[in-house]
Amino acid sequence: MPKKIHNLPITGIASFAKYPICTDLDQLDDVDVCVMGIPYDMGAPYLSGTKFGPRRIREVSCHYGRGDAGFWDPERLTQYLEAPVKVVDGGDVDMDPMDFHVSFDNVREAARKIISKGALPVFMGGDHSVTIPTAQALDMYEDICVVQFDAHLDFGKRTWTNGSPMRMISEMPHFTKMCQIGMRGLGSNTREDFQAAYDYGSVVIPSRKALSLGAEEVIKMIPESKNYFVTIDIDGYDMSTAPGVGSPSPGGLNYNFVTDVLEGIAKKGNIVAFDLVEVAPQYDPSGITARLGAMTMLAFMGFITKEKEKRGELKHQKK
Repeated sequence: MPKKIHNLPITGIASFAKYPICTDLDQLDDVDVCVMGIPYDMGAPYLSGTKFGPRRIREVSCHYGRGDAGFWDPERLTQYLEAPVKVVDGGDVDMDPMDFHVSFDNVREAARKIISKGALPVFMGGDHSVTIPTAQALDMYEDICVVQFDAHLDFGKRTWTNGSPMRMISEMPHFTKMCQIGMRGLGSNTREDFQAAYDYGSVVIPSRKALSLGAEEVIKMIPESKNYFVTIDIDGYDMSTAPGVGSPSPGGLNYNFVTDVLEGIAKKGNIVAFDLVEVAPQYDPSGITARLGAMTMLAFMGFITKEKEKRGELKHQKK
């Protein structure tokens, strides 16, 4: 067998950030984070193609594969995702292209299995409707605050679509608080939908206000909670950096702001799951949208596991 020397990004199977592949979710006993794809786009009423998002995110993420060495952040002067943190790529949740009930049942089952093994579920979408079954799977937790980064409020009345996950989450009893960041422009739901979100008690922070306040003040506005579920729609970023989406909108968030807020959320409470959705690579030949998605995921995974390390909650703590 030839000796592996460099393990270059362009070689081998394209797992997320070149982490080991473990498609048997019964084998996660020593795993801290399990990343899975949800190749689904039947919830998108207009521009489809997000079912190709997980594969493209994996491909570009190989560029950032560092394995057990983790990542040195020269801005935070911190090493993230280094051993003993263990991350695996669990493959894709199996989809039935003719039956969303079967597809979403599989998402719920995968999320619950990962949680039962004591690992953090991280999902790559897929359109934003895939957030609904992930949220439903978190019903073993109490007092969950959901934090959404998105150009759109997603409080529509049509259920099981990419325009309705936040309204459906608001109807789940295990979610008690909500913060929505990045809403802007035309088409981010109706006045009545916004009123419904306000009536629920959601803290809605439009994009311009969020950027004007800055990450530190926005973090303070996120409700205090024991547990947090974070859903990141890539179109929450400005369309100049995330053109590969079905509903691009100008005037959005930027990477430094989003990652600063994600770091703050990781410090506020226990992250029970997160997803990143709506990458549609066919609208972005340069691949910057998928690259932005991969880097956002890696950054947040680093923040979460660093906080777990401080609390002594990793499967294998440093000696």
